[in-house]
Amino acid sequence: MAMKLRLTRLGSKKRPFYRIVAVDSGARRDGRVLDFVGHYNPMVEPAEIVVDGAKVQEWIAKGAQPTDTVKALLKTAGAAQ
Repeated sequence: MAMKLRLTRLGSKKRPFYRIVAVDSGARRDGRVLDFVGHYNPMVEPAEIVVDGAKVQEWIAKGAQPTDTVKALLKTAGAAQ
């Protein structure tokens, strides 16, 4: 099973809020997730990025690949990759 670390969109219209999740790569964007790893709120200044580094490392060790956007957020948040 190929796994990804990617964003799931929440929030209302024009007020996005994202969860960083571990998910099967074939699942829909807002489909069933395996684990919640953190969240990203671009609507506050500065943008709020909260990541559980231990969970990220665990999923990467299991073979999950972060998307380009999540990789950039992890780098900004300072979570180990």
